[in-house]
Amino acid sequence: MDKMKTAEAIRSGQTVLGIEFGSTRIKAVLVDTENAPIASGGHDWENHYEDNIWTYSMEEVWAGLKDCYGQLKEDVKSRYDVSLTTVGSIGFSGMMHGYLPFDENGEQLAPFRTWRNTITGQASEQLSEVFRFHIPQRWSIAHLYQAVLNGEEHVKDVRFLTTLAGYIHWKLTGEKVIGIGEAAGMFPIDSGAKDFDAGMLEQFDELVADRGFSWKIRELLPKVLVAGEHAGALTEEGARLLDPSGELSAGIPLCPPEGDAGTGMAATNSVAVRTGNVSAGTSVFAMVVLEHELKKVHPEIDLVTTPSGDLVGMVHCNNCTSDLNAWVGLFGEFARAMGMDISADRLFEVLYKKALEGEADCGGLLAYNYFSGEHITGLEEGRPLFVRHPDSRLSLANFMRTHLCTSLGALKTGLDILFKEEQVKLDMLLGHGGLFKTRGVGQKILADAAGVPVTVMETAGEGGAWGCALLGAYRLWKKDGESLADYLEWEVFAGKKGCLTEEPCKEGSEGFEAFMERYRAGLSVEKAAVEALQ
Repeated sequence: MDKMKTAEAIRSGQTVLGIEFGSTRIKAVLVDTENAPIASGGHDWENHYEDNIWTYSMEEVWAGLKDCYGQLKEDVKSRYDVSLTTVGSIGFSGMMHGYLPFDENGEQLAPFRTWRNTITGQASEQLSEVFRFHIPQRWSIAHLYQAVLNGEEHVKDVRFLTTLAGYIHWKLTGEKVIGIGEAAGMFPIDSGAKDFDAGMLEQFDELVADRGFSWKIRELLPKVLVAGEHAGALTEEGARLLDPSGELSAGIPLCPPEGDAGTGMAATNSVAVRTGNVSAGTSVFAMVVLEHELKKVHPEIDLVTTPSGDLVGMVHCNNCTSDLNAWVGLFGEFARAMGMDISADRLFEVLYKKALEGEADCGGLLAYNYFSGEHITGLEEGRPLFVRHPDSRLSLANFMRTHLCTSLGALKTGLDILFKEEQVKLDMLLGHGGLFKTRGVGQKILADAAGVPVTVMETAGEGGAWGCALLGAYRLWKKDGESLADYLEWEVFAGKKGCLTEEPCKEGSEGFEAFMERYRAGLSVEKAAVEALQ
């Protein structure tokens, strides 16, 4: 679409806006009728560790949203000389899971407890046993039940429980709804009914019956919607929250708010059976659309859904690139101290590509990237750690390869269960997120780790905000009876090729397995570091 047509599309509202709240960045993407990004905005932020809780304040949420949207408006104005006053549809997404409770007056009752917290072990274990269904520590119901077990005073006053995406959507539309993929990270879903599992809702009520609460769990949870359904419209108050200038019109329809897992699936065209994707940034998770239910319950595998409600096996790990980024930052400091002017992008490119020169098994080096706990490996807290044997082969290439491999170490543990124990079949994994930004590196390491081809799409750099915009576009422009999978396949990705596909190789896969033997054996060292460094 040329510049004049794009400007006219913006003026007439023939665009869709997607905004995603990631762990370190809030990003907005505006797309045209061809689903191509035409403008963007962003805001950097970071979580805080306060009173043993990983959290963000709601003041930061709104300040970040306004700044992000304001940058998008400026981008539109500078590119097309048009003021952004309306769009055809809006979609919001955010970090899945966590705990945001509100009372009957809509007042927040406790600090936002994010996915990163590993403080609900007792609740997770008990609920998993009662439901006979794995309930991860991150899930909203685990946080609620842990608050019950802790005897937290606010629990009796809870009247609404939601996620970050659900909260933003509620405040902008007045609707207490949530997309089914995001809902699956709050409470178990019945994929057939496309709703929360009714039997488990009753079991939970029975579990807390002796506590004397005046609420039932279903009353606290948002209404579940699937992709394509109407989820309300932007209110006058909501329009001012998003755009304080008053230029943005009310009445814009919204699609169901989704989690970053669902938007990642949309952004990588991996919502159909036998497809999967890996999102690798601050955290890392794999989403594999299943042909059938798993044979047994695995605490390492979360059962969630696509934005359309199809069953997905999810491997979620709390830690991915934070420690890797810290080491790259250290090399950047050294470069500046030596008087060299190297951009961050160039620094990442050089160091990542150096990793491909390393030995397949990382030369005997070992690292753990645990900024926080990691449930898959049994750690409630983390300590970033690098360790080596005196005769390990320390080189820059091996060092960087080690940190790339350990970024996927916990994920590899879960993928092995899916592929080796459950015999799940995949045609291809698609990668997106910061780990894959340097061409050919992250996807090669992942291909060797997973044992399947890994593709990174040309649009992967747009990430979940673009995926969220695609869900909004599906809500607005889908044909009657057209599934989300078909819309993505034929209206978005038709004719588009992956910019790069990496195949696993025997040497690389065997080297990663050797690294994983060392990784598993060294977990006792990581646990000792947690105990010693309080």
